[in-house]
Amino acid sequence: MRASVEQLDSPQLQETVTRLGDYPDLSQLLHKAVIDNPPVVIRDGGVIAPGFDSELDELRALSENAGQYLIDLEIRERERSGITNLKVAYNRVHGYYIEVSKTQSDKVPADYIRRQTLKGVERYITPELKGFEDKVLSANERALAREKALYDQLLEDLIPHLGELQTSAAALAELDVLANLAEHADSLNLVKPELIDAPCLEIVGGRHPVVEQNLEDPFVPNDTRLDAQRRMLVITGPNMGGKSTYMRQTALITLLAHIGSFVPAERAVIGPIDRIFTRIGASDDLAGGRSTFMVEMTETANILHNATEQSLILMDEIGRGTSTFDGLSLAWACAEHLAANVKAFTLFATHYFELTTLPEHHDNVVNVHLDAVEHEDSIVFLHAVKEGPANQSYGLQVAALAGVPRPVIEAAKARLMQLENSAVNTKPINAAPEPQLGLFETRPHPAAEKLADLDPDNLTPREALDQLYQLKQLL
Repeated sequence: MRASVEQLDSPQLQETVTRLGDYPDLSQLLHKAVIDNPPVVIRDGGVIAPGFDSELDELRALSENAGQYLIDLEIRERERSGITNLKVAYNRVHGYYIEVSKTQSDKVPADYIRRQTLKGVERYITPELKGFEDKVLSANERALAREKALYDQLLEDLIPHLGELQTSAAALAELDVLANLAEHADSLNLVKPELIDAPCLEIVGGRHPVVEQNLEDPFVPNDTRLDAQRRMLVITGPNMGGKSTYMRQTALITLLAHIGSFVPAERAVIGPIDRIFTRIGASDDLAGGRSTFMVEMTETANILHNATEQSLILMDEIGRGTSTFDGLSLAWACAEHLAANVKAFTLFATHYFELTTLPEHHDNVVNVHLDAVEHEDSIVFLHAVKEGPANQSYGLQVAALAGVPRPVIEAAKARLMQLENSAVNTKPINAAPEPQLGLFETRPHPAAEKLADLDPDNLTPREALDQLYQLKQLL
């Protein structure tokens, strides 16, 4: 490897290779002492390789080959004594023993020592079997103790070379990462990003490196363009349309570029990014006593307090989990604060279409949307990012795709038409909202309010009749 350093055209690789070092003696010791795939801990043994220590090999052999030794001993004792039904056995109470029937007890050799007398048999022990028993019963414990001692000694031998080995390990780790990044750049068709000093995040044909590998259909690449005059994208479009994927792939491409990797795109020009903040997904913290909405607001607060002009922010569906007016107001205020004060590069996905008027108030905000088309009662997701706001969220179509019963979908459509025709939803975002009612408050009927304003004494009969018709219509 040292001989090939001069052939490397990368100064970083040349420097990394020189840090690897060459330790033939240590390498030989480790190859001889440790198995190829050792366990994580020494506690259960199996780390020291066979052949490294004769005492350890003998202890392991005793523990592993006890059964075969007993079979051989039984055959030898039958031949020596002439007792054909002699057996060598073991139990937890008496350990190892030789069992002979009482009818054959007169043939027992003189060196047999009686251990136990039963109804029809006698059990004996011999000096050889006793010695074997002492070895075997403690062989496993002694093997583990011996292996631990050998392992500790091996560490002691390596300590003087610890600094060199750590330097070599760090260089190997760096080469491993670079080799993996290079392999993925080749196999996944990644390109070299261009890092510049000016505020810029321009991605042409960006892809999500994980989602792309798990799709049966071709992945639809999309562009992202943020710069000094275009700092926030308000992203609208249907559920399942690809908003979250688009946002995440932008963050992943930025992260990969800053760690020195090639990126999944046709072209990427990326300026300085100090941190990436995300408020994506919905999850609660039951153990901590925090609702989903509380978790989202905590993450949002962290972003608003800590993001800078050089940050990349991903905000997905701010304002869920509370009333419509509360959620819309929070989403509007957060987006406006980010656009006017923080001025970070921000991808702001929302289903509040009122937020698509933000570009009218802030020059650095732009609308984009994920495209989709309706086909009969269904929806086709095109997953393509286009300029401008979406025209609807297609929530009912997505609910139908999810399997919501048809009568429920039809009832939702009818209710949607009523809501869209209601005057409540015609107010602009900057209009003063009506005060929300308390938990036990009720709003008076419009007919009652009109009746309270009437002054009967000042009405002509014709005017009184007209007022009655108007009250009837209100009812």
